[in-house]
Amino acid sequence: MLRLGLGLLAVVSVCVVTVESRCSRGCDLALASYYVWDGSNVSFIGEVMNATFAEIASYNPKDVPNQNYVQAGVRINVPFRCDCINNEFLGRMVSYSVRSGDTYERIATLYYSNLTTAAWVQKFNSYGASSIPDNARLNVTVNCSCGNSTVSEDYGLFITYPLRTGETLESVASAANLSTDLVRSYNRNANSSAGSGLVYIPGKDKNGNYPSLKSSTGLSGGVIAGISIAGVAGALILAVCIYFGIYKKKKGEDKLLPSATEDHLLQGAGGTSPSTDSTGIPPGASPGITGLTVDKSLEFSYEELSLATDNFNIANKIGQGGFGSVYYAELRGEKAAIKKMDMQASKEFLAELKVLTHVHHLNLVRLIGYCVEGSLCLVYEYIENGNLSQHLRGSGREALPWSTRVQIALDSARGLEYIHEHTVPVYIHRDIKPANILIDKNFHGKVADFGLTKLTDIGSTSLPTRLVGTFGYMSPEYAQYGDVSPKLDVYAFGVVLYELISAKEAIVKPTDSMADSKGLVGLFEEVLSQPDPIEDLTKLIDPRLGDGYPLDSVLKMAQLAKACTQENPQIRPSMRSIVVALMTLSSSTDLWDVDSFYKNQALVNLMSGR
Repeated sequence: MLRLGLGLLAVVSVCVVTVESRCSRGCDLALASYYVWDGSNVSFIGEVMNATFAEIASYNPKDVPNQNYVQAGVRINVPFRCDCINNEFLGRMVSYSVRSGDTYERIATLYYSNLTTAAWVQKFNSYGASSIPDNARLNVTVNCSCGNSTVSEDYGLFITYPLRTGETLESVASAANLSTDLVRSYNRNANSSAGSGLVYIPGKDKNGNYPSLKSSTGLSGGVIAGISIAGVAGALILAVCIYFGIYKKKKGEDKLLPSATEDHLLQGAGGTSPSTDSTGIPPGASPGITGLTVDKSLEFSYEELSLATDNFNIANKIGQGGFGSVYYAELRGEKAAIKKMDMQASKEFLAELKVLTHVHHLNLVRLIGYCVEGSLCLVYEYIENGNLSQHLRGSGREALPWSTRVQIALDSARGLEYIHEHTVPVYIHRDIKPANILIDKNFHGKVADFGLTKLTDIGSTSLPTRLVGTFGYMSPEYAQYGDVSPKLDVYAFGVVLYELISAKEAIVKPTDSMADSKGLVGLFEEVLSQPDPIEDLTKLIDPRLGDGYPLDSVLKMAQLAKACTQENPQIRPSMRSIVVALMTLSSSTDLWDVDSFYKNQALVNLMSGR
């Protein structure tokens, strides 16, 4: 069990069910089979599943001919990202806005078409069944599968399929033109005649083909842990197991992947111990590392890390941060990045260790392990393509295409959305900038460097004794008054969007040595406040893009950045709203009319986080 400082409260519980399945990563795509009930429409389905019309239509060209029509009584496939949640099971947490009169049962069985259960929804939210407030935001979990190489490598896209009365594995397999044995092999514990619960079946891509299984999805044994196939009773038992953190763990000493700890699950259920602050250090104690213990599968000796880096040779140095240097290494057959931190940075070390042992998401850098033996070291997965700042302004690199910039923005937003809205407790990064957005080999973005992260402390207005973060990215309310909220990260993310457009730094240095430096936010606001900003906007676009960008797409991103950097934090959008906007922006079908950007009240509300 992880104990930071003097430790967190232990969890003592007994559960009659053990969950053998674990995961280390998810996959970019899964499908949910949504049964269209009478009165629903594509807009509503997209809203509750956090998907755009274009995304839904691309997988249902016959059943969803336009945005205004879908026939009741049919099933449509809704695409979504399949994450490894809490390092324990595959699923996607989406956010649902409560309507008057809603119950957990109604939300699960009707609005989410039995893709989840009432018990499963309630276990991931703090409201009682009879005390759900209107307009509250609920976390709704939809389980998914990324395939199983032990069954077949021919199928890499899967549909989460809620059985309805009268349906069986046999009938589902027949309707999908798949063999019953194949479908049964992916659902070994399913009751083939239950007519309820979830099963997982291979799905077809936009071209009508079954994509093959890619690299390992991180599944253990190919079993999906989540909502019980048997229905609500099984879901309740499993949810209780997840809540109290009792798992049957399968791990080998030669593995680098972090295993979930009881403390991690406690954090997911109820927050920190009242005896510690947000760094895990008891109030009044020296911010050292005395008493720190972590699951031994995560701990490395200094000797092993030194050997892997040739005694931290400068030839292996790949980065330099405010609290230490980063070195490339190969540990136990896996590429890794080792951050060797200054001993006086113990508070930042503990903060980052705490966050990354609690939070797991495809768009957050993965922590492998740590070392406190004579030096403070954090060991991460190695991200091949450096950071975003290097790609925007570094020499010797090709310019990132516009579509890749939009994708990196979306990836980063998803990572921030996760720590803002889908973790308990909620975290604030406090140092979002291109240097802290890493680019993997597929040019997807991952948010890194959580040394300044803290728990949400909404309403704190005391002036901080020390401002943390990077000038140019600090929101006005934080720089002036020390106010801390998730909107602090939203502001910094807006600056990053401007940088993706212009490749300029947050503080623009003038060519005239006598002139003052100017903030990138002010530079763009001057242009965007013009009645017709197009001409001057083109002058701000990264010249390395040439003509290889759609101007309307650039304008939309600039408008989104402007919304993120509003001086009043209350009218900045939430990260969830930003993700939705960027999903629309990255879609092949353009549904966002620039001319009506601020005239469309629904969109204004979305961008304002209301």
